[in-house]
Formats: sequence, C-alpha cells, structure tokens
Amino acid sequence: MGFKRVVVTGLGALTPIGNSVPDYWNALINGVSGAAMIKSFDTEKFKTKFACEVKNFDADGFLGRKDARKLDPFVQYALYSTEEAVKDAGVDFEKLDTNRIGVIWGSGIGGLKTFLDEVVAFAKGDGTPRFNPFFIPKMIADIAPGHISIKYGLRGPNFTTVSACASSNNSLIDSFNYIRLGRANMFITGGSEAIINEAGIGGFNAMHALSVRNDDPATASRPFDLDRDGFVAGEGAGTIILEELEHAKARGAKIYAEMVGGGMSADAYHMTAPHPEGAGAALVMKAALNDAGLTPADIDYVNVHGTSTPIGDPQEIKAITDVFGEDIYRINISSTKSMTGHLLGAAGAVEAIASILALNHGMIPPTINHFTDDPSFDPKINFTFNQAQKRDVKIVQSNGFGFGGHNASVIFKKYEG
Repeated sequence: MGFKRVVVTGLGALTPIGNSVPDYWNALINGVSGAAMIKSFDTEKFKTKFACEVKNFDADGFLGRKDARKLDPFVQYALYSTEEAVKDAGVDFEKLDTNRIGVIWGSGIGGLKTFLDEVVAFAKGDGTPRFNPFFIPKMIADIAPGHISIKYGLRGPNFTTVSACASSNNSLIDSFNYIRLGRANMFITGGSEAIINEAGIGGFNAMHALSVRNDDPATASRPFDLDRDGFVAGEGAGTIILEELEHAKARGAKIYAEMVGGGMSADAYHMTAPHPEGAGAALVMKAALNDAGLTPADIDYVNVHGTSTPIGDPQEIKAITDVFGEDIYRINISSTKSMTGHLLGAAGAVEAIASILALNHGMIPPTINHFTDDPSFDPKINFTFNQAQKRDVKIVQSNGFGFGGHNASVIFKKYEG
C-alpha cells in the first residue's frame, strides 16, 4: 500500500508585517520590515529595545474580553490565524468526520507571559500562593491545539511539538505523516509564539543572541550581511490546513500546493550553537529530499533558517553548499526573517506559508537589509538580496533549526492533479 498524497487547502497568518495572509504576502514581496521599538513593556534597562511585535491585534475584539483573559497571547494568536485558515479552506466541519481531523501545533516556549506575570505577582506578595486558577492551563505549551480542537469539535490526534525554533516544522511533518499513512483525513497545523516580554527579551539578551542595533531597528535583522549582530525577536502565528488529496477533491477544495517531504535530524553538538560545519543542517535537508524522492536539482527555492546571527548563517550556507553542490548557483535563497524577525516556534509555519505563496505567485521574497557583502560567502550564490525576484517556482524547501540541535526541513511542490 503506497502513501496517500497530502495537499495544502488553507492558510492563515498573524505576523509582525501583516495580520492576514494577503497582507503578510504583500509586505514580504515589498520588503517591509516589522521591527520597531517595543511598545508592550518598558525597555529602558534592556540591552535590546526593539522587536518585531504583532501590530493592531485586538484580542478582546476577536475573542471577547472575558475569554481573552483566560488565554495566553500565544493561544490567542493560534486561534486567530486558524480562523483565517479554516475560512480560507472553506471547511464545514459538520459535514466531515471530525474523528479523523486533528490538530498538531508547534510552540517553542508556550505561555511565557502568563508564567512571568504569575511568578512576579507571587514574588511581590507575602508568600501566600494566590495563583490564578487559569495559570497552568494558560501557560502549558500543549494548550493551543486543545483550544483549537474544542472550538471546532475535532477529535483526531491532538498534541504539541516542542523543538525550539524547529517546532512548527515538526508539527507540519507529523501532520503530513499521519495523513499519508491513512490515519487522518485532515490536520490544522502550524505554530505560534509570544515571547516579546521582559523574560523573553531579557533571557535572549543574557545569551547575547539578540541584535542590539537600537539606533536602527528596521534594518537590524540582516541575514548574511557582514555586519549582522544577532536575531530580532518576533511573535505571531501561522496555520496550514493539510488534507488528504482525495478528501480535498471530494469536497471541492482549492489546492495551494502538495507537501511531498519532510526531514528531521539532530546536530548532537552543542546546547545552543549549530554544528560548525553545518552537519546536522545538511543531514536534514538530504533527509527531506530523500523522503520526497527528489534531488537537489529539483529544488527552485530554499527559504532558509537565516536568523542573522554571526555563527548561524555561515553554518547553514556550508550545509546548503554541501547538499546542492553546483546547483547552489541555480536556486534562489532568501531569509524572510529579515522582515518578520524570528518567530521561534512559529517560524517554520510562517515561513512555510511564504514558501507556498512563492509557488503560487511565481515570486521569491527578498532577504532585505543587505548592505555589506560577507567575504566568507560565495558571491555567486543568489541570496535574493533587497528585492523580490520573479521566478517560475515548482518546488520549495524550507528549513528550521532550534536550540538543542533540533533540525526540521519541509518540501512543497506545485500541485499537479
């Protein structure tokens, strides 16, 4: 018995550069930066004072004030992007077997804001444990898919993948595998993250991971630029509806793309640093290609992890060079984190959406904020610097790598009946 085919039938996005898929895509191809001075808390004593925050998001208006107070922002974001994806997919769950529809969701950290608020309130008190009864169910990383399943009455597989910045790529791969093995008909999958608060920014500052370009936030995320100095924190959510092909056709769904492969690997090297030769990154890209039955010659565009860190970017290019050989000069490479910042556990989903839209629109989003060539990179590599490029894109690969040495890579292709 062969694998079933898996297609994308719905998309939803809440990002620092757009609160819907059309707005997100328009900002991407126009090279819009989502970075600005942080508004959600006082940054006076912080080394980094800027981030890529979600803008004009009204949780009370979307959920109602009472319900919004019961949910951490990372869950609010998940529900918001999922509502768009469900509408986009034209799904009427009352007409479908909801026992065979699941939710697999990625988040690297979960309810950090909830944890911060509750622990700070306790520390300021007299030692009496007056914790909010919603503290634990607001905070735990698995609660987002729980709320999605409750809202839509979905009783299929339901869990969270936690692998740092590879989390939502892992959620896509797990969903893909359940469907192609015939164990489910459809998944709501993706990821969300909300770490732009005192603990998130302070913690990453303590690691010296964030850019400190406070004088020019809009250009701070500079993947592959000589003067890159760290990543820019982002927040938001991305939702993708994955569906078994015949199930999608039976209900007359529109099809954005076909998911054809996914790979996973570990660096087995260091708690936070990538392998110096990009060994794990190369392994995961090869694994995804092998899973899809493809070769490097089949790929047109790689949406790279590309975080704008001094050590991370070179290792990924070493890995891509190892995997693609001479084909590296034929493909487009770009890092959409140059615009959205790094959404951590949500990055894979948001970047998979960018990759799928590149297939549909024949346009490669740029790597913005490139000012100075890094002499360690081959100048013949097409990083798609500063301006979107038209291209007939048939197959895309999207990478995600996380602290702990977690690597996950996904591949989508144009749908052919």
